[in-house]
Amino acid sequence: MRHILLTIDVEDWFQVENFKSCISYDSWPSRELRVERSTHRLLDLLDSSPLTPPNAKPHPNPASPPTPRATFFVLAWVAERIPGLVREIHARGHEVASHGCRHELCSGQPREALLQDLIQSRHILEDITGQVVYGFRAPSFSISEPILECIRDAGYQYDSSYNSFSLHGRYGRLFLFPNGNGAHDEALMQPVENLVEIPISNVRLGGRVLPWGGGAYFRLIPERVFRSGVRRILNRQKAYIMYLHPWELDPEQPRVRKASVTRKFRHYANLHKTKTRLKNLITAFSDCAFVICKDYMHQTRPTPLVSPPRSPQQTP
Repeated sequence: MRHILLTIDVEDWFQVENFKSCISYDSWPSRELRVERSTHRLLDLLDSSPLTPPNAKPHPNPASPPTPRATFFVLAWVAERIPGLVREIHARGHEVASHGCRHELCSGQPREALLQDLIQSRHILEDITGQVVYGFRAPSFSISEPILECIRDAGYQYDSSYNSFSLHGRYGRLFLFPNGNGAHDEALMQPVENLVEIPISNVRLGGRVLPWGGGAYFRLIPERVFRSGVRRILNRQKAYIMYLHPWELDPEQPRVRKASVTRKFRHYANLHKTKTRLKNLITAFSDCAFVICKDYMHQTRPTPLVSPPRSPQQTP
């Protein structure tokens, strides 16, 4: 069985790294919150996308065919202000995981501050859903071996922060992977003890790694070409890990006019096409299993899933 892991980084339009030079953290409370509406747009799209492969036998319950499940890496800042949204994600059968508290780059924080952020964000989400949070994704894929160890020490059992596309300045590097350059063939690895890494999927072509995991690349690469790359990944690895943001389904969001032309292009290009392209992608690969990260980790490398014993005050 081939697997697709659809992952959503739940943050709002004004919290993205590209706009940090124009939008200060202190201004966040005064900005228009649009993440609830755009996340519901995503949830409704998933609910309306039955997984019915071509020539498949009729589902035993035609009124309720299976639909894609996704993992939502939720920013704790958003969760504290809209806890009902987090409960709704969980109630619709999706996984709630952590994206940190304030979308700060992990690579820019001292270890103790990062550890506190990791533990606090996990407990905020657990208090809202009443369920254990197993996974974490670093903002802007800012990861390294020491950061992985910190994630493990904060009680997480998997991380999904590694993006092997090396030409993006903010993406971290993990030299534990084969060849030392981020090129890898497996979709799931265990880079440090008791912590599994679920890396973002990219295409290897002619010895180069091309960005194919989602985000702006999903909006900019022609649909047929993108789907061809996904098939290539699935044929090689049997799993494809993709990421998106709710604001990518919100073409009416406010424009940040002070940002550079390049950053505005990355952020706003083809936002009006994201919803249709995602729907088409799900339809094109409806013969795959759309699974949450926690279940994929457990199916691929069966390990006991346990609730971390630490409280927010108990930092190593």
